Amino acid sequence: MLANAAANTTNLAVRLRAVTKIYDSGVTALGPLHLDVGRGEFISLLGPSGCGKSTALRLIAGLAAPTSGSVDVSHHGAARRGSHPIGFVFQEPTLMPWATVYDNVRLPLKLAHAPPSDAEGRIHDALDQVGLSDFANAYPRELSGGMKMRVSLARALVTDPDILLMDEPFAALDEITRFRLNNDLLTLWRDLNKTVIFVTHSVFESVYLSERVIVMTARPGRIGAEFRITSAEPRSEAFRTSAEYAAYCREVSCALAPSYAGQASA
Repeated sequence: MLANAAANTTNLAVRLRAVTKIYDSGVTALGPLHLDVGRGEFISLLGPSGCGKSTALRLIAGLAAPTSGSVDVSHHGAARRGSHPIGFVFQEPTLMPWATVYDNVRLPLKLAHAPPSDAEGRIHDALDQVGLSDFANAYPRELSGGMKMRVSLARALVTDPDILLMDEPFAALDEITRFRLNNDLLTLWRDLNKTVIFVTHSVFESVYLSERVIVMTARPGRIGAEFRITSAEPRSEAFRTSAEYAAYCREVSCALAPSYAGQASA
């Protein structure tokens, strides 16, 4: 079902208005992009390589500045030292190989000079949330790919962010592990009430996870179509094998097709 734009500005977590990004090389990567993300919403940005999905996340995170336009991020504020309004999970776990799982998750709190007495409980809570309580003393070399990604997710959650930005975090994983992490991520989203903006190349993943799928055009990335996924919660394997899910995937795939055609002709 084609979505209407998210509306009530008082309940927005992220608001992008006429945002563009032009790199020093002269390449226009993004925009103009207009996007509203509601508090507690789970959206996916879907589109071909090079369409600006990751660039949009970096602008929201404040890791880069837009060439023009405005990026507004609303959050409750960091009540404790070491808290941060935004957590970022990258495509690669980027763990420190010489450090234990515990110390990898502790890194953001250490950089923020969080009190050790407070940090310990927060680290154990984050590991428990991702199912790694028994692996606090393990090293990255002892972990599977899925477990490494769980550590990366725990590291993002340990700062208690309002907004979780995820840049193709499961792309390199096998299908079974990816499905399991999709389910676990949905559980975390429901339990923790985070706003999630998830970048993916997968139509199937975007439909399964999201309340709203944003289909982006080929570079420079703009919104080509939006779909609101209105299936009942909580989602399960029954939804993944349903006619409803297949119908959503067909609609989103059809909307995505011109983006790939535009990329081929660029």
